[in-house]
Amino acid sequence: MTAQNLPYEPEFEQAYKELASTLENSTLFQKKPEYRKALQVVSVPERVVQFRVVWEDDKGQVQINRGFRVQFNSALGPYKGGLRFHPSVNLSILKFLGFEQIFKNALTGLNMGGGKGGSDFDPKGKSDNEIRRFCVSFMSELCKHIGAETDVPAGDIGVTGREVGFMFGQYKKIRNQWHGILTGKGGSWGGSLIRPEATGYGVVYYVEHMIQHASGGKESFAGKRVAISGSGNVAQYAALKVIELGGSVISLSDSQGSLVLQGEEGSFTPEEINTIAAIKVERKQISELATQAPFSSKFKYLAGARPWTNIAGRIDVALPSATQNEVSGDEAKALIAAGCKFIAEGSNMGSTQEAIDVFEAHREANAGAAAIWYAPGKAANAGGVAVSGLEMAQNSARVNWTSEEVDSRLKGIMEDCFKNGLATAQEYSTPASGILPSLVAGSNIAGFTKVAEAMKDHGDWW
Repeated sequence: MTAQNLPYEPEFEQAYKELASTLENSTLFQKKPEYRKALQVVSVPERVVQFRVVWEDDKGQVQINRGFRVQFNSALGPYKGGLRFHPSVNLSILKFLGFEQIFKNALTGLNMGGGKGGSDFDPKGKSDNEIRRFCVSFMSELCKHIGAETDVPAGDIGVTGREVGFMFGQYKKIRNQWHGILTGKGGSWGGSLIRPEATGYGVVYYVEHMIQHASGGKESFAGKRVAISGSGNVAQYAALKVIELGGSVISLSDSQGSLVLQGEEGSFTPEEINTIAAIKVERKQISELATQAPFSSKFKYLAGARPWTNIAGRIDVALPSATQNEVSGDEAKALIAAGCKFIAEGSNMGSTQEAIDVFEAHREANAGAAAIWYAPGKAANAGGVAVSGLEMAQNSARVNWTSEEVDSRLKGIMEDCFKNGLATAQEYSTPASGILPSLVAGSNIAGFTKVAEAMKDHGDWW
């Protein structure tokens, strides 16, 4: 797929190959061979913006970072996707995220295109004033390329409500306009209720449908042991929703290590999750809690380790909710050995291709509920961008919906994501009798075909 004159972009190429391989292995190109051209077109961004960000630290020294915005596809609506501030940010990672975002947004049923952006700036260890000065400089350039009807960024790793507020303020000053040009805004100035919770809640709502389908309606989250990675918004709210639905949360983690339940009984409590949330606001590590009560007696801390291979007893559900490629092929095998039946990505591209191959091979070799069932991030974690889309709608109409209304719409969108992927898999990737359909194939094909048809109508390919 990579042209010889282009740099090696491993993350983007992984995302492309994951989509392309499922299309190739389905009957889509047999039934509609013209879609091969659509795949070539959709894999090239419509526009890539790259710029320098010069800002001053608290010592008065000038610092320089790189800023990016990948405006990948606008067939279904304005570009929509988060901004990530993290030292690892580069064009390959943002292209992978933007590419995934195209099809994720398509699956929500809302009028949103796909994009992604950010900077290699690291907010950790920076003062509020340093972060503000960086955000002002970053938005001073980005504001030339975005708008309510053009491109509406949101937050992502390293971009919380604080950063969104600083960037929104600078956009308003320069453009002299109050537009809904960022989502994840403060509740008193245009933000939507349920937005912080949306990705975590959404992945749990999605898995609810997986459990109900696989069990013929006989099972729910009640009694399930759920392993979760991460400790940011996605992990926190997924954990709280799992507990609300009767499940047990047996792990959380961050970039430095994991907190894992000791023994086979018990769960994180909402109070313990809220304690973790509080230290994350202060940009501290969960290792600081590992030696404090009640954490020290209830959990073991595993420095530098992910939770998947370190949990005592069975795992019923796994929710990778930290970052890309956090489940390897060996860890996929360990999850299956631990009895895991459902894995759904709260993070983007949370599983390596090797892990996906392990999950899919197990699904194909085992009937129904005996198999592990994998749901890709583009479907399972679409709740966050879905509520961002609902925030855009509220901004456009100058109205505010209740949390109950937003949550109800979120539940409906996640149900539609699941059913659409399921039906599409049954049509284009028909499983053998008694085998669960491939949600990765169904979600990829459903998102791709919707975008491809819109592009064809616009004359982007024919």
